[in-house]
Amino acid sequence: MSSRKIHAGQAAIGVPLVRELVAAQFPQWAALPLEPVDSSGLVNAIYRLGPDLSVRLPHRPSITDEVRREQAKLAALAPYLPVAIPSVEAIGSPSEAYPGEWSVHRWLAGTHPSPAALVDPRGLATDLAAFIDAFRRIDLPDRPPAYPGERRTRAPMDSMDSPTREAISELDGLIDTHAVLASWEESLVAPYDGREVWVHSDLTPSNLLVSAEGRLTAVLDFETCGVGDPACDLFPVWYLLPASVHDEFRTKLSVDDATWLRGRGRVLSQALIVLRYFKNSNPALATYAHHAVTKVLATPR
Repeated sequence: MSSRKIHAGQAAIGVPLVRELVAAQFPQWAALPLEPVDSSGLVNAIYRLGPDLSVRLPHRPSITDEVRREQAKLAALAPYLPVAIPSVEAIGSPSEAYPGEWSVHRWLAGTHPSPAALVDPRGLATDLAAFIDAFRRIDLPDRPPAYPGERRTRAPMDSMDSPTREAISELDGLIDTHAVLASWEESLVAPYDGREVWVHSDLTPSNLLVSAEGRLTAVLDFETCGVGDPACDLFPVWYLLPASVHDEFRTKLSVDDATWLRGRGRVLSQALIVLRYFKNSNPALATYAHHAVTKVLATPR
């Protein structure tokens, strides 16, 4: 079984290749069972290795130091946060079989939450607010981006205007384009005083894990985290949480009207662009994105 096609020119990755890489570079884990993980992620093919590990191979192999930067960043952030986050246990070297770095991570327990089937919405909202608050309090020096465009946390709202309008135009018939445009234009002019905090910036359901009781157990994918607009971490409001807990979530994080509007606009922009590109090729991502757009339109200011 090979990983699904996401990018043009992506590497052919499957169980035989991953077994070969693990056996050659980490023989202590060679006998562990290996199986692919069904993921809607766009960056890595993921395989579970035994009960406690996972293997991640970028769809587009790279020999840069991105994996090592990720390892250092995760290790630095973990002590500040109230739930588990990924940890890189080992880094694989490029080889003839796979011409890029790859990594072995500690397996994190839990399932991705579904907005339609939350067991404890209020508890989850409390957990997410605590995570975001802890993230805001991180006392670490900011670090330069690993690649151009990584730091969307500092991207001003007007830099998103053109791609957002293009997405709205191309989604005519799938969404209420007039209502969406009106919402976007309201968020676009929301004031921002320039205050920056540490933010994760992608707290969508695919980056969250919850227990059987519905409480937050882990947060994934810290690739785009960094210092930026606190509105970047309001994604759960429109991607996940029901309206009945919005006020409580907002109060716990002291979100003013302008930050709320910017957060709504950032979610809308990202969801529209995801829906535009993946409405036919990645049903899981497209479903989450469409849900977020619908929630934005249904949520009063």
